[in-house]
Amino acid sequence: MSSKALPRQINNIEVGVYECEIHLKFRLIEEKSLLGNRNQLLQVLLDALTEGSDDFLETLQASVKTQEISELKASPQMRRQLMRLRNFNENA
Repeated sequence: MSSKALPRQINNIEVGVYECEIHLKFRLIEEKSLLGNRNQLLQVLLDALTEGSDDFLETLQASVKTQEISELKASPQMRRQLMRLRNFNENA
């Protein structure tokens, strides 16, 4: 039996900065009090959409556009995160 080391797998995951635009139209059954808190409503809507249409959510229209943009258009925080991801991939 030979005890050769397995070749190291290199993850060549390419990452970039993307601008995304989502247009949605749907009908929703929800508590009226939720509609006053925009951040909470957005989170509930995103959760509902990831689960898919059901008896409480009916999607009428959905369109998504994505476009890769220059890293220089990203915020400094995003650029730092991008560098961390690239450095992690190089060191992995």
